[in-house]
Parts: sequence; structure tokens; C-alpha cells
Amino acid sequence: MPLFASAAILVAGAGAAWLTRISVPTAVETPAATASAAPVPGVTQRRLVLASVGDIAGALTGAGVSPADAQAAATAAAKVLSAPGEVHAVIDLLPQGGAIALQRLQASYADGSGAVVSGDGAGHFAGTAVKAELTHRITVLRGELDSDSFYTSAVTAGLVDTLIPEFINAFSYDFNLASEVAPGDTFEVAYEQSVDAGGTPVGQPHLLFGSLTTKTKSLALYRFQEPGGDIGWYDGNGASTKRGIMRTPVDGAHITSKFGMRFHPVLMYNKMHKGVDFAAPIGTPIYAAKDGTVVWAAMKGPNGNLTILQHDKDMQTYYLHQSMFMPGVVAGAHVTQGQKIG
Repeated sequence: MPLFASAAILVAGAGAAWLTRISVPTAVETPAATASAAPVPGVTQRRLVLASVGDIAGALTGAGVSPADAQAAATAAAKVLSAPGEVHAVIDLLPQGGAIALQRLQASYADGSGAVVSGDGAGHFAGTAVKAELTHRITVLRGELDSDSFYTSAVTAGLVDTLIPEFINAFSYDFNLASEVAPGDTFEVAYEQSVDAGGTPVGQPHLLFGSLTTKTKSLALYRFQEPGGDIGWYDGNGASTKRGIMRTPVDGAHITSKFGMRFHPVLMYNKMHKGVDFAAPIGTPIYAAKDGTVVWAAMKGPNGNLTILQHDKDMQTYYLHQSMFMPGVVAGAHVTQGQKIG
């Protein structure tokens, strides 16, 4: 059972708130590379997955290539392969008497970019860069909210979980996702994913479109980035969603206590509750409801970890009972609307 924590948001002011990635590789299946050369009679081909570029020399030596040739070929590859990460290697080997000669080495990253290294037979090797060959796949999904949360509904519909916070953030200016959605409400998303020649996803997907329909209202939003500007979400009329104050500054939360008079659970009498309590799993992101300046970010008595943001002369928002503060969220720092603060 997940651990839950409460986060109270107060608004104060004018209104009131091969096996393992080691240097010894193992043969595995890898996507066919577009830069592969036609097989040469007598040549044996090995396909390996290496943890990094630094493992190329050891892999070649392990395959029977002389240490000198292995190092020379690895050096030639390293001049082209400058990025970190896993490397898929295709090694063409030619037996020569009692030795093994390296005919060709292709080393590629997950996106298909990499290097082709070939030798002149005299121990000299040169590397040629290979550009990434990616295609962009757009996926459209439709789902219906269940009785648990938008998060579980979206996962059930097949949405990549890393996109869910972005969806919630985009709609949180117009919908209170903790109280204005109910089972049976529907949503649609379209997202773009880069894939390599084998269809394997490369990098993070990007949300392009989202819509949310409840019994009382419906909204469709489109992702757009102006040249040199920030990425934003806009409705069908071209209006930005960033306006006013975020109505749900906590991902996937549900309201446990609303603003107004209530029976205090500790003091045991009716008392004004000057905020809204949200319940969400520990580690759930909390966002700044509006642009502002941090005036407090520290422990404060029964409030727990408290952040106070000053938005203008007449408005502050309070974020109580946080499990942690985000780096850089300190007194005097400026934050922007939708920025993760805790």
C-alpha cells in the first residue's frame, strides 16, 4: 500500500490561499544497421552490446584481435563516439593463420548514430561518422477515468507514465483535477516518439495534444513553441493556458479538506480552514501555483516543511507538509508558474 502524505495549499491576501554492463560483453541481437557492409567470404561477424565506448578495446581483444590493433581501432572509434551510453557493436573478423584480423567495426548508439571503423591491413584504422536514422511515431489514445485517479486511468489507457504530469500540469489552470473530474469523464492524448530502425523508442516522448471532457465542460489543448520561446499549451483560439492561478498544483491529488469552516480534527471544535488539503503519495510533485518569489522555505512547527511564495502585493500561497524542497527553492529565489518546488 502506498504511503500518503497531505499537502495543504493556502492562499492568503486580498481574497483570504551481456548480462550485466561490464567490460566483458556477450552476444545479443541488435537492430540491423543501415551502414552494415555486405558479408565477406571467410569473415565471422559478432554482435555485442557494450556498456560504453571505453569497452571497445577489451571487446576486440576478447574476440581475438591483437592488443595493438584493438587499441588502434578503439581509438579511431572514440574520436567519433563522444557521447556516453550503451554502444551496439558489430565486429567483422577474418582468420589469418593463427591470428584474427579486424576487418571492420561498426559501433552505434541506440538512436543509430555512431561510427564505422576500417583498417588498411597494416595496423592503421580510421573512423567515419554515421548519422542517426530516426523516424517519428505519433500515437493517439483515448481513455475514461476510473474511480481511483487520473494517473491509473491514463496508465490503463496506455499512456507513457512520464507524460502524465505534463498532461495534469497543462489542464490544471482550467480544471481542478482533484474535485472536478469523476469516473466516466473522458480524455484523449496524442504524443510523438522517436524510434530507431528496429522500432525501439529513443529518448523521451513529447505530448502534442490533450483533451478532457467532464459532465460540465470540455477543453482541448495543443502544444506549441514559438521560435526562441518557451513551450506552452494553447486552446483552439490560440489562448495560452497560463493565466490566473493553478487550480491543482499537486499531481494526481485528491482533496481531503476544502477551504471554509470545518470541525478541526485535533482541536475538536469548528474553526476556519484557510486552505485546501490535498492527499497524494509521498514524492508527488508540487508546483508553484503562480509566478512569485520564495519568502520562506524551511521547517515551521506543525506546518512541517513549508514554502511561502509572494506573488504580488496582495497574494501569497503556502505549501505545507512537504516531504522535501526542490534544490534552489530558497528564500529570495524567483519561481515561475508550474515550476516544481517540492
